[in-house]
Amino acid sequence: MDSPMCLVENADGELHVVPGAIKYLMGLNQQVVVVAVVGLYRTGKSYLMNKLAGKRQGFALGATIQSKTKGIWMWCVPHPEKRDHTLVLLDTEGLGDVEKGDSKNDAWIFSLAILLSSTLVYNSRGTIDNQAVENLQYVSELTERIKVNSSSAASSSHDDEEGGDAQFVQFFPNFVWTIRDFTLLLEIDGRNVTEDEYLEHSLELRKGGGKKNLMYNLPRECIRNYFPSRKCFVFPTPTTPANMPHLDSMDEADLCGSFRKVADTFCCFIFQESRTKTVKGGHKVTGRMLGHLVKTYVETIAKGSVPCLENAVLAMAQIENQAAVDEGQAVYQRGMEEVKALFPVAMGQISAHHLRSDHQATQAFMKRSFKDENGDFLKALAVAIAKHYADLLIQNEDASEKKCVALLEKLSVPMAQKIKEGIYATPGGYELYCSHHDNMVAQYRAEPDKGVRAEEILEQFLRDKSLEKNSILQADKKLTENEKKIHEEQEKRALAEQAVKMEAEKQHQLEKLIQEKERSHQEGICQLETKMVQEAKEKQHELERALDSKLREQEKLMAKGFTEKEAAMKEEIQSLREKEEAKREEKEEQSRNFRAIAQGVMESVSNGLGHYFNYKKAREQRKALVFKEQVRFNLKSGAVGNIPDKEGMTLKQDKTATPKLETGAVGNSKDTTLPKVNTGTTDKSPGSEV
Repeated sequence: MDSPMCLVENADGELHVVPGAIKYLMGLNQQVVVVAVVGLYRTGKSYLMNKLAGKRQGFALGATIQSKTKGIWMWCVPHPEKRDHTLVLLDTEGLGDVEKGDSKNDAWIFSLAILLSSTLVYNSRGTIDNQAVENLQYVSELTERIKVNSSSAASSSHDDEEGGDAQFVQFFPNFVWTIRDFTLLLEIDGRNVTEDEYLEHSLELRKGGGKKNLMYNLPRECIRNYFPSRKCFVFPTPTTPANMPHLDSMDEADLCGSFRKVADTFCCFIFQESRTKTVKGGHKVTGRMLGHLVKTYVETIAKGSVPCLENAVLAMAQIENQAAVDEGQAVYQRGMEEVKALFPVAMGQISAHHLRSDHQATQAFMKRSFKDENGDFLKALAVAIAKHYADLLIQNEDASEKKCVALLEKLSVPMAQKIKEGIYATPGGYELYCSHHDNMVAQYRAEPDKGVRAEEILEQFLRDKSLEKNSILQADKKLTENEKKIHEEQEKRALAEQAVKMEAEKQHQLEKLIQEKERSHQEGICQLETKMVQEAKEKQHELERALDSKLREQEKLMAKGFTEKEAAMKEEIQSLREKEEAKREEKEEQSRNFRAIAQGVMESVSNGLGHYFNYKKAREQRKALVFKEQVRFNLKSGAVGNIPDKEGMTLKQDKTATPKLETGAVGNSKDTTLPKVNTGTTDKSPGSEV
C-alpha cells in the first residue's frame, strides 16, 4: 500500500466502513500485526505512525489547531522483521476534539482501536499527571462497550461477572504510553527511574475509601487490570516551537538527536514486541480476517448494539471455513488437472495423483480454517473431493473404454476382410483363423496405456467373437467331430481365463480404492490431530497469559499494602485457574469429538465415492441386459448366417459374427437403453445419469 486510506469513516457522528479499504484487506492473506494509536487531538499521533511505516509523509500531520484525522485510517506495509507478516497501522481520530463535541463517538473509536489492535499506543503530551490519566476515561467504560461472550450463551453473563477483568485481559492488546514534549527529569523522590517505572508510579492506587479516592483509582485500576503488558516512552521536543508547524517537511537530521533516539527505540520495540493479532481462542488473524472483524464490529455499533468478541469470531469462522472448503477444492482440482490430461491412465497413476492432491487440499483447508469444532466443514471438503474423484474415475474409465474399443476395431479389420473373401471358409481355415485371432490379441495386449478397462473390454470382444469363431470351427471340414469338441472346450477355457483376468482387474481397482481411502483417512487424522492440538495450545496460552498478568498485579498490590484488594484479586485468579483446569478436562472430550469427526469424514468420503460405485453398478446392469437381448436374438434367429467360401459356396455362421463394439455396450444389440441410476449428485458429469 503506497499511502494510507480511510478504513472507518466518521460522518456526522456515524461510523461506516469504507468498501475500498475492506476490499484491500480481503485480498491480504498474510498474518497481521496491528498497531493502533489513540490520544487527544493535535498530540502528534500521525508522526509516530509515519515513523513506523518508514516514511516521512503518509498520515496527515497538520499544523493547525484543527484535527486532521477523521475516523480511522489504515496503512498496510511489509513487516520489517516478521517474515510473511503485514504491519497494519491504524491512525485514529483525535479524542476530545472540540469541533465534534460527542464523547460517545470518541468512546466507540477508542473501543474499535482496542478490538482491532495487537498493540495500542496511547499518545499524550507533557507528563502523566492526574489530568492525563483522567483523559483515559474511556478505559473505565470498556465493559459497557465490549462484550466477551455472546448473550445467547446460557452461561455468558455469569462468566463475564465471574471472570471480571480477567475476561478482557485474555484478548486485549499490549499497551504503550508515549509522552510527547516531555521536559521533566525522570526522578521520583530524588531517585532516577526508568520510563516504565515512571508509568507504574503514575498508575499507583491511593489507599483508603471515599468517593475522591475511588474516582482517582478507577481509571488506574482499569489500565492495570485490562492491559497485562505496559510500556512507556518519553519523547523530548523534536525541534524549536517555530519549526513545529513544519515537522512533516523537516529532514530527520534537523530534528533533536535525543528525540530521534527515542523514536528509533520506540520503533524497534513495536517491531520486535508487538505480537500477531489474535482473536478469542488464540487464532492468528490474517488481513482478510481483519477485514471481516472491522465490518462486523462497525456494523454492530451502527445498529446501536455492543460488539461481542465471541459473536464476531463465530461469524468470521463461518465465512473463513467455507472459504477454506472452496480453497481446498480448488487445490485438489488443480492437482488433478495434470493426470486428467493423460486419460486413460492406470489405476496406480490416478491413485497417486489423488492421494497427493487430497493431502495438499486438506493442508490448505487446515491452514485457513478455525473453530470447525464439529468437523462439518472438513466433512464438506471430504465429500467434494470424493465426488470430484469419482467423476474423474468415471471419465478415466470412459476414456479407457473408448481407446480399447477403437483399438480392437482397428485390429479386427484385416480379419473381417478375410472373412468376406472366404479365406477361413476352407478346410484348415479354423487353424488359420485362430492364428490370426491370437496374433490380434497379442497386438492388443502389446499396446501401452490402455487404461483400467483393458481386460474388461477384451473380455467383451472375445465373448462376441466366440460365436464367429465357433461358426468357422463347425464349417471346417478338415476337423473331425471329436477335434471340434476339443477346440470348443479350449475356447471355453480361454474365455473363462479371460473372465478371470477381467475380474482380477476389477478387484485390483477396488483394492486400490480401499487402500486410498485408508491412507487418506490416516493422513487426514494426522493433520486434524495436529490442528486440534495447536488450537488447544493457543487457548491454553491465552489463559496462562491472563493468569500470569493477574499474579504479577497481585504481587504489586500486596507489596504496596493494598490488602483490601486481595479478596477480589484472589477471586479473579481462582476463576482463571478453574478455567485452566477445565481446559485440561476438555482434552478427553476433545478426544471423543476427534474420533467422531474422523468417523464422519470417512462416511463422507464413502458417500462421495458412492457416485462412482453407482455408475459401475449401472454399467454391469447394462452389460447383463444387452447380453440377455443378444442371446434372445440369437435363439430367435437360429444364430447362424452365411459366410462365402472361395468357390462361392456358403457356410453357416452366426449373424453377429463380426460385431462392431459400441462404447459401453456388449455386442451390437440395438437396444442399449438403461434405467437411470441415482448417483446422489445433480451435476452433468460423466456417469451422473447412466
